[in-house]
Amino acid sequence: MHKISLFLLSIGILSAFSVFANSSSSEMENMKVDSLVWRAEAVATTGNGVHTPFWLMSKRYGVTSIYKNNAYLRGSILKNIDESKLFSWGGGVDILAAYHFQDVSFFPQQIYVEAKYRSLDAMLGLKEIGDIQTDHDLSSGGLLYSGNARPIPQLRLGIFDYADVWICNGWFAVKGYMAFGAFTDNHWIKEWVVPSSRYTLSTLYHSKAGFMRFGDRKRFPLEFELGMEMATEFGGVTYNWPSKGDVLKNPVSLKDWFKSVFPMAGGDDTPDAEKLNVQGNMLGAWNMALSWNPNADWNLKLYYQHFFEDHSMLTFDYPWKDGLYGLQAKLPANRWVSDIVYEFIYMKDQSGPVYWDHTPEINEQISGRDNYYNHFMYNGWQHWGYGIANPMIIAPVYNDPHTMMFKSTRMWGHHLGFKGRPWREVDYKVMASYQRSWGTYDIPFRDPKSTFNLLFQAGYSPSSLPGWHFTAALAMDRGSLLGRNNGLQIGVSRTGLIFK
Repeated sequence: MHKISLFLLSIGILSAFSVFANSSSSEMENMKVDSLVWRAEAVATTGNGVHTPFWLMSKRYGVTSIYKNNAYLRGSILKNIDESKLFSWGGGVDILAAYHFQDVSFFPQQIYVEAKYRSLDAMLGLKEIGDIQTDHDLSSGGLLYSGNARPIPQLRLGIFDYADVWICNGWFAVKGYMAFGAFTDNHWIKEWVVPSSRYTLSTLYHSKAGFMRFGDRKRFPLEFELGMEMATEFGGVTYNWPSKGDVLKNPVSLKDWFKSVFPMAGGDDTPDAEKLNVQGNMLGAWNMALSWNPNADWNLKLYYQHFFEDHSMLTFDYPWKDGLYGLQAKLPANRWVSDIVYEFIYMKDQSGPVYWDHTPEINEQISGRDNYYNHFMYNGWQHWGYGIANPMIIAPVYNDPHTMMFKSTRMWGHHLGFKGRPWREVDYKVMASYQRSWGTYDIPFRDPKSTFNLLFQAGYSPSSLPGWHFTAALAMDRGSLLGRNNGLQIGVSRTGLIFK
């Protein structure tokens, strides 16, 4: 009843907004990038089973709940940057009120300001930022970032979109960034985690990327992209440490910030494992893509992401078996399917099943048995319990008992997503995935576990009600990994123009 009441109240608030801030159909269709836009949304989810179905939880920037009956009301005011201008600025405030979420009932999802001058960009605050390569709407998600977890507040500087190198006559372009920030899930971790489990609070964050693009689609339809994106968790305070009074204060001097950018071994004030390896939890992904763009009506892209942790798998010392292999296509104009994505993810190798360090008898070293997305000190590559990377690497929020680790990283899976607009006012999206998991090297499953996850979503934007959009989605899970879950989600949103 609380969920239904919140949803009905949300519809009433949206209706009131439509009276005081109504926009005509022509205004909505001609809304400029540099306009100030408001948006209000109400969403309710119900179902049966263990928890909310996988594709009603995943790739939503953490705006979701593992509990199967939940709802939220969301309001935002946003201004996007106009890339066509020499100088432009943007920003936004995006607030949520939630029912039956596993953490808090009221929180800011986005609060940020950003600006650009020529090709240079800057952003400060909380902003939803997805993967740099994959399609957020249809892909299962990148191996480092996917848009699955809540935003991390940060200062980000760089060239966010490709900029031509002037001496190359349009055939070579670059982009990249550097960012520093901090995780915000201290309260959730303290309330959720098993008290005896190891966890870290007040963790700091660093990320960077550099990408190159070869080709000019205006003169030749083939393009190639190559880049690397890296991230580091560092600093913070680790609890339930087996020495130092069960509390380990990780160093945060200027030298330690420098080591987060250029991975190096830890100093005397860090644990032995960091002295032998690198300080902090360092991980990243190589990205490659080959695109064929014959015209504006359709294109085809093949892409590959290779994940690595620390120095293992960073170079070709070990076979590059693990990765995300994808095919993305925009099809010629038709009523039924406009875009389609197929992906195969393979993460079983993790540099092999053997680890051996130097000994006087055998002076060799084998860096096998990687434990992707986990770390012996930090909480793993998650935020508020949701994996920051591809959600098919099942996140800690699913764990029972509540421990801060990814339990099924050795896996492979298939994913298919497609969408279309059969009628002018009606759109749809379908996502289906299957995976098989072996647990981890250290804690394998007794028997491999699998899951099949399906989503069908339909949207309706009536021309008689400019700015309104209605959605309905059905989803299900089947298998031993996530259990048997069924869910229905309904939503309504209203977008309006404050001023241009």
